[in-house]
Amino acid sequence: MSTVTDHDESATIEQEIHEQIRELLDPPNAGPMSGLLSPAPQVAQALRLATHCIAGGKMLRPRLLLGAFDSLGRDHVSTGQESSGVRPPSVLRLAAAIELLHFSFLLHDDVIDEDLFRRGQRNLVGRILDQAGGSDADTGHPSRDRPLHWARTNGILIGNLMLTSAHQVFARQSLRLDDAERLLDLFDIAVSESVVGELCDVGLSDGVIASDLSTVLEMTRMKTATYTFELPLRTAAVLAGASIQVEEALGQVGRHLGVAFQLQDDLLSAFGSASEHGKDSFSDFREGKETALIAYARMTSFWPSIEPLLGAPGFTDVDGIAIRRMLVDCGAEAFIRSMVEDQVRTALDGLSREDGVVPTATAQWVARMVDTLEGRTA
Repeated sequence: MSTVTDHDESATIEQEIHEQIRELLDPPNAGPMSGLLSPAPQVAQALRLATHCIAGGKMLRPRLLLGAFDSLGRDHVSTGQESSGVRPPSVLRLAAAIELLHFSFLLHDDVIDEDLFRRGQRNLVGRILDQAGGSDADTGHPSRDRPLHWARTNGILIGNLMLTSAHQVFARQSLRLDDAERLLDLFDIAVSESVVGELCDVGLSDGVIASDLSTVLEMTRMKTATYTFELPLRTAAVLAGASIQVEEALGQVGRHLGVAFQLQDDLLSAFGSASEHGKDSFSDFREGKETALIAYARMTSFWPSIEPLLGAPGFTDVDGIAIRRMLVDCGAEAFIRSMVEDQVRTALDGLSREDGVVPTATAQWVARMVDTLEGRTA
């Protein structure tokens, strides 16, 4: 795609996302209950702030769905109608809904991690905190922390609204019954696995769940791969009227790409530039996150030196630099980079299977998408 096309596509996706957020303020199917559903001014303001937070994102998930759908062809779309060369409205609606689902997860994640920034800018919780005149510091004193409590409450509840909005979009498309039920099943699986993955992530970091590399990798798959790659690709297959074999093959490809994507995120957080990835420097180390890097380091002789620094109360950038250096010296960085390569290679192998399950045009499109993901800095 050209840069102009990419820009136009992003604008179209964002416009649809904004429309779905607007529908939260004025539900189209509320009927006689519309007066009861009219939101408080604070909710309306939070939703308006949310639209600004969403703007400018990579839109990876909706791009995956739209691109995969286009590459699969539109001759036998789920609506059962002949293709006119234009995507059915349901395709864009569902693509935008998956991005809303993503945003709902980000809001809950920010509350769990006590983060106030995303991509180098204030996230929704941070912006509401600023409006409430609060401080970034959690003092532990209930009366002084009310603005922060208010901001985090907004993060949780607006996230809930986004989640239910995405579900409504999946439930209300005019599709064949079997396809509609399949999409709801895929949505349910994505939400359930993401919840389990997030809980496992926190459990690993808090020491409630024993850490080992296989557990961390399974957490990574559930937390990121299922909804970020598998859901868009499988949804595209259903909408395009592809066979269950194509859907499952794309799901397997998405699973490996999703794990590679999250491992890349771990590497960027540990070794990337904060000015490029927009996260707090050493944020994973500061929070004591149990990433695949750390799980590997646990198996080396460097762990006794790393453990006291990870998530320490008085953590400094000097500690972060020291952990980064030891992760290189113990071989963790090289090992995880090799895992990223292995996951990408396995995904590409799945596209070029001898049985030719994945159509050539789709395999080529996904391979081009992989090229844009490899070597990313944000």
